[in-house]
Amino acid sequence: METEFIISAGEQPKRLDRFLVHREPNLSRAAIQRLIATGRVRMNGAPARPARLVRPGDSISIDSPPAVPLSRNGKPMALAVLYEDEACLVVDKPAGVVVHPGPGHWSDTLMNALLDYWAGKSGAGRPGIIHRLDKETSGALLVSKTAEAHRRLANQIECRTVERMYHAFVQGLPAQPEGRIDLPLGQDRTDLRRTSSDADHVKPAITDYHVIEAFGTRAAHLLLRPHTGRTHQIRAHLQALGHPILGDRVYGDGTAKVGEAAVAERVMLHAASIRFTHPINGEPCTVVAPLPDDFEILRQALRSSNEGR
Repeated sequence: METEFIISAGEQPKRLDRFLVHREPNLSRAAIQRLIATGRVRMNGAPARPARLVRPGDSISIDSPPAVPLSRNGKPMALAVLYEDEACLVVDKPAGVVVHPGPGHWSDTLMNALLDYWAGKSGAGRPGIIHRLDKETSGALLVSKTAEAHRRLANQIECRTVERMYHAFVQGLPAQPEGRIDLPLGQDRTDLRRTSSDADHVKPAITDYHVIEAFGTRAAHLLLRPHTGRTHQIRAHLQALGHPILGDRVYGDGTAKVGEAAVAERVMLHAASIRFTHPINGEPCTVVAPLPDDFEILRQALRSSNEGR
């Protein structure tokens, strides 16, 4: 479907990508970036670049590909179910798996796998993912099984009564063994992929951290609790603290290393546990996701490297 519009008089010059994020609320930042990169966004008849400035009188057209109907997963994916009852379940999301379908990922997402899982259950409702995890983040993800459970669990997220704990390996060692990062965040002014405090519009963001283990001053294993749920909050906060997560290509130097050897090739962030109130019986529920193998491998490598110094 193609949409075309003319920039009205009075519009201040602004980067195309940032302009479209506010102009097209139904498209995510990532979707807009993909459309521009694939030449589906044109300005004054020519393919546009994300940094080009939008000015009054400019003509912009967006050719959005039709959505592919959400269907069962064509690529079988085993689900690691950590908890399940009649109202909800918690799955252990593997690193590298996208949660929701979208351009480039219509049939290999966690939602597709959930639909496969649902297909074998008589009388099952429709899965509803309650919160998000980035593609490279592993760990506990809460899913509703009924509309009422979804409404109640989503309300807990909105009211910030769901407690989520994360493990991360970071570069360097924080000066304090524990602390609170209270830094409002928003969409970065110059890089749409990033969240930062250098933004036109920021919202409150708070993350607590505690050092579990130090590997000299080269790296540390942290336990983190975000009190808010901003996009990339933990990753942006740790970068602002001066200790980006190992393996983070957007907020850090890109590869988890011990000396010259690459040990992990993804963001070393794991959703270790989630605590919520059961949407039906009102009882507290805590579900723990064990550390994945790549975390254990990196921890042992860091310990060995530190002992050898």
